[in-house]
Amino acid sequence: MKATRSRAAARKDNKEALKPVEDRIVGKRKAAVRADKSNKKRPKNVTSAKKDPNKPKRPPTAFFVFLEEFRITYKQEHPKVKAVSAVGKAGGEKWKSMSNAEKAPYEAKAAKRKSDYEKLMAAYNKKQENTDDEEEAESETSKSQEEEEEDEDND
Repeated sequence: MKATRSRAAARKDNKEALKPVEDRIVGKRKAAVRADKSNKKRPKNVTSAKKDPNKPKRPPTAFFVFLEEFRITYKQEHPKVKAVSAVGKAGGEKWKSMSNAEKAPYEAKAAKRKSDYEKLMAAYNKKQENTDDEEEAESETSKSQEEEEEDEDND
């Protein structure tokens, strides 16, 4: 005996065929809607801008300042634990349980590091502007020299 499908199942399939691919039901779950960026692949030959090794690093937040000190005490108390994730989780739990008064010294240290960073960045940006100005001046003088040479060649 031949198994036939019900009319309701046939109608459901027709409706599914008319829907866009993102909205179609796959099995018992809906198809995951993909973001536009995930569909497009990056070309292999495109490289991102190179980072300047002389640029100052961004300062840590109050939590990371706290974590620096917490790691030392945690490793002394738990010498057998080698996982970085365990230290991070324990540090996060302790940070959440701390009051604002207990967090204040770490926030002060973070603010001081941030002000130092801003001073370094100001000096770095000033230095970058100076080197850019020098490069532009050199390129302008070389262009003018090339133009003079072309003028002499044409005469």
